[in-house]
Amino acid sequence: MAKTVIVVIDGFGVGAMPDAGALRPGDLAADTCGHVLDHARTAFGRPLRLPVLGALGLGLVHPHPDLARRTRLPVAAGRAALGYPGADTFAGHQTMMGADFSRVTVARLADHLDEVTRALRAAGHRAETVEGKPLLLVDGVVLVHDNLEADPGINWNTSGSLDDSSFDGPGGILAIARTVRSVAPVARVIAVGGHADGPLPSFVRPGGGGTVGLDTPATGFYRNGGLQVQHLGAPLDHTRQLPDLAARSGIPVTLVGKAADILVCETAGRHPAVATDEVLSRTLEAVRAGGDALVVANVQETDLAGHQQDAGRYGRLLEQVDAGLAGLAALLAEPGDRLIVTGDHGNDPTIGHAHHTREYVPVLIHRPGTEGVELLPDAHSLADVGATAAASLALDPEELAGGTPLHAGRCAA
Repeated sequence: MAKTVIVVIDGFGVGAMPDAGALRPGDLAADTCGHVLDHARTAFGRPLRLPVLGALGLGLVHPHPDLARRTRLPVAAGRAALGYPGADTFAGHQTMMGADFSRVTVARLADHLDEVTRALRAAGHRAETVEGKPLLLVDGVVLVHDNLEADPGINWNTSGSLDDSSFDGPGGILAIARTVRSVAPVARVIAVGGHADGPLPSFVRPGGGGTVGLDTPATGFYRNGGLQVQHLGAPLDHTRQLPDLAARSGIPVTLVGKAADILVCETAGRHPAVATDEVLSRTLEAVRAGGDALVVANVQETDLAGHQQDAGRYGRLLEQVDAGLAGLAALLAEPGDRLIVTGDHGNDPTIGHAHHTREYVPVLIHRPGTEGVELLPDAHSLADVGATAAASLALDPEELAGGTPLHAGRCAA
């Protein structure tokens, strides 16, 4: 019996990829991990307390005075390039689970406004632009717009106030999003419902690359409770992704946090959550269950702190994650068990904007039953993380659409 747990710290990068400046030249200086650590020294008057991340080898991947450079745990540590264009949670997770997302279509809503309008009207909705801007107000209450939190043109959103529209009822936010998805060329159409601080059109603003959309953090959706989200992805062969491969092999699959919203596996146990303490507690519950298991958990609040450009909050959340990882590492103690800690992109809260940053992410693997510390070569894609997890579960990585298991070289750490 063996368990493999993948914990994705959303928006946790360890330094800019070489092409990070293609969209925003300043992003070549992005370093989410390093800048959050530096900020803590000033803001808290002490280093962040990250003993478990240090013991898992984060300081080997990202040398920093406040991270341990040696560990006695049996770990393999490295970093991964993203393996998909831009820097996006949905594309990151799909790639990590083995999908080939290297050809994601990037498109502004403005370039497809007529097509989307026709589809919505054919479905019986009223759809009109707002003050001539390239976004749509549907039935007077729901906005269809460019997503401003990912790189321009990666995703579109369908957003509505739950005070004005139902989320999943007939003609509600999700139904509108499905109509948009039917004609959208982008990786993801995100249905979002929440309680806003005012009329949604008042929170519309321009984004990068000629995009226009809703400033979702400014609406109060993330603060006011009751947030509902569903991610409608581009067509993928989910049978060639890790969760479905594990489930078909008889391994119970649990998806926690945002992973439960965006990953597809018909038989998986799902525990959607935003609060970090709930994500960690649900993950621990899944690990405590007997038998084999694949658990994929996403800690979303770090990403939200990045969008809010709140380095202090980001640091406090990292400490909370670190404490949760201590419990997971203690439970995953049998030979063959694996704890894999990684990210899906960067989100540097000090970089001067509220977008994701295109960074390498850490790949930290706790490997009970092995000896010593091994340094991993840079992975070409997050798909290599999924392939490595597949191998740890005695599954055939070649059944995934992409990815190659990571093989390490020893070091004295």
